[in-house]
Amino acid sequence: MTIRTALDDALAARGVSAEQFSELMIRLLDHGVLCRDENKREAEFYDRYLQVADLVEDYLTVLRIRLLHEPRFHSLRLFPPGAEVPGLADSDDAFNSGLRERLSQAEVALILVLRAEYDKSLREGQIDENGQVTLPLEALSLAHKNLLGRPLPEGLVERRNLFRRLRQLRIIRYAGDEALEDSESWLTIRADITSLVSDTVLAELADAGEPAGNDAPSPEEDSP
Repeated sequence: MTIRTALDDALAARGVSAEQFSELMIRLLDHGVLCRDENKREAEFYDRYLQVADLVEDYLTVLRIRLLHEPRFHSLRLFPPGAEVPGLADSDDAFNSGLRERLSQAEVALILVLRAEYDKSLREGQIDENGQVTLPLEALSLAHKNLLGRPLPEGLVERRNLFRRLRQLRIIRYAGDEALEDSESWLTIRADITSLVSDTVLAELADAGEPAGNDAPSPEEDSP
């Protein structure tokens, strides 16, 4: 029996076609993350994953890709070969694909600030039933200045691109680009932020005696 035949038989037993499995794997490998509450399409992919979770994980194991499944938050996130969960340390393994796209300095900085604000809200009990935190854009801007010694990008295009990238990574949610023009707008920090920045890095940021610069601790700079 070939591997393909064995896979087809296993999929048939779960009521999933080979085409549906292929579609799920392509989506996962292309995006690197799935959140059920993002939209109807991602909900369909997440539910399909639950049907064939063992087959997906076996497939990824062969590629040495690690999958972090957070059942509480209905989310999946992939980590490339060599990356540790929560994706801070990395080996010298080369892996040049969509799973390892270098984050910009501005993206790394904002992720750090978001993680710090998430932890603060968690300590204060300001967290919803899905493990998410809601934060005013004005508060995020102030935290960015206080923690890193520099403001969020002032240019609207640059700011939009920055926030869009983090939304693509399923780190934040917000109403739309127009919301970024209003300091009174709110955004949601997803619980998945904890899989990208560990408590150790967060502590290093908090203990820094001066605004973070080139020597500031940074999360894994390769996106999932």
